[in-house]
Amino acid sequence: MANELSKKAQSIFEQIKRLDKNNNEYWSGRELAKVLEYSEYRHFKPVIEKAKEACKNSGQPVENHFEDYLEMVKIGSGAERPFDDGVKLSRYACYLIVQNADPSKEIVATGQTYFAIQTRLQEIRQMDEYNRLSTEEEKRLFLRNEMKTHNIQLAEAAKDAGVIEPVDYAIFQNHGYMGLYGGLDAKGIHNRKGLKKSQNILDHMGSTELAANLFRATQTEEKLRRENIKGKNKANQTHYDVGKKVRQTIKELGGTMPENLPTEESIKKLETKEKKKLDDKGKLKP
Repeated sequence: MANELSKKAQSIFEQIKRLDKNNNEYWSGRELAKVLEYSEYRHFKPVIEKAKEACKNSGQPVENHFEDYLEMVKIGSGAERPFDDGVKLSRYACYLIVQNADPSKEIVATGQTYFAIQTRLQEIRQMDEYNRLSTEEEKRLFLRNEMKTHNIQLAEAAKDAGVIEPVDYAIFQNHGYMGLYGGLDAKGIHNRKGLKKSQNILDHMGSTELAANLFRATQTEEKLRRENIKGKNKANQTHYDVGKKVRQTIKELGGTMPENLPTEESIKKLETKEKKKLDDKGKLKP
């Protein structure tokens, strides 16, 4: 039942998406308010303002994601009435809005997962560097480096939440893995993938699996900071919950569960090959 609701909600969010004259996607604030079950638009306005503040705090230009415009709204019998408080929302703006909307609404919880994942996928697609990559090897190298960067940021956010000792951080990481891998911790993943204890799990992931873990890491970091989560237990639960939501989305999209994806050769070998290529190019220069 919950799965059906989630699929229906995702469909609704896509159904209300609009395109402007330049073929850029956007959402109407009024339509999003209705989908998120706000009975009156005036009750939704404070949520938009909170989202704008979050946008500003994240270093993003507010005007790039929230655009005021005169919106024509149907009022019955096919008639329309202009409202001067309409707002065009980017996908990122929608993401910020659902993060600040009433969490007790089930549709809001579904929207949080939907827009979070779609926003992250869009960010990756829009990365010029990533779009220039044509092979699986290149994508693996790119995403593995992204994981290194974001794991450092995740560790800092976890430390701020109270996860300080190395043993505590290992437990924290295991909670994220267990959420994403259907209950498997790092040891369980090693066994499932046929890896030795000394081998790093991330070094043997393909681009699809790396992308799922990258999303787990970035969203956990953001949630820890955004909600100012404190305490080891709460931090662990947050990491588990985010991992589980990513897993649920993979399931809804018909994807392969991460524990069932193939084990790839060590990324270290690819890094060595890439370094050799660069060295050879350097030798060829006059």
